[in-house]
Amino acid sequence: MTAETVEYIRYRIPEDRSAEFLSAYTRAAAQLAAAPQCVDYELARCEEDFEHYVLRITWTSTHDHVEGFRKSELFADFLAEIRAYVGDIEEMRHYKPTTVRGTGAAVPTLYAWAGGEEAFARLTSVFYEKVLRDDLLAPVFAGLAPEHASHVAMWLAEVFGGPATYSETQGGHGHMVAKHMGRGITEPQRRRWVNLIQDAADEAGLPTDAEFRSAFLAYVEWGTRLAVYFSGPDAKPPAEQPVPRWGWGVTPPYRG
Repeated sequence: MTAETVEYIRYRIPEDRSAEFLSAYTRAAAQLAAAPQCVDYELARCEEDFEHYVLRITWTSTHDHVEGFRKSELFADFLAEIRAYVGDIEEMRHYKPTTVRGTGAAVPTLYAWAGGEEAFARLTSVFYEKVLRDDLLAPVFAGLAPEHASHVAMWLAEVFGGPATYSETQGGHGHMVAKHMGRGITEPQRRRWVNLIQDAADEAGLPTDAEFRSAFLAYVEWGTRLAVYFSGPDAKPPAEQPVPRWGWGVTPPYRG
């Protein structure tokens, strides 16, 4: 589990002081933004009772917050801006995230947006046809097992938010990594792999919107660079890990 901790500070600010309160925190936020111990922050106002505010700050750890930020010059400047509202605090505590987390259906998974299982099956079918005809990559995949394309389709489907079929039938991240150990994949081969799978995505009819393709390519870049590393002579197998789950990142799907 991550070492990050979430601090919640609950305020009750009378309506006639709310403008000054928000202005003070707008200035104080500059110190949070500059703090290396701060992951992110957000000040929210209650819709049902405008006097209630909650400041959420994610810290790299409780220790980093207490021993790092609070003992830094940034904290002195932060406190100077919001000192007048310390007496209005109703709660100020650290919370550790639990494993109960996830996203709702308001934002579709990349798997669903792409078109589900059939889309990834089309993708890998087209892709490996290209690979086996490619002068640079064909030697790497010589003797390819007939089921290889379907296994990679399951892997990509799970990575992009689909069912955990790969984990249940093939193994986790370590199993995929093991397939690359000792293969000596070169940077030109990695780059060709990236180019061909983008071409295959076009031919297989995967969505072409900027948001999906940027997330798709981000995973392809990440995954292929790991493949090069783990295929090298000095690589050590990682500890067993779950299949990574890729999301939209900075840009969720554009809905107009």
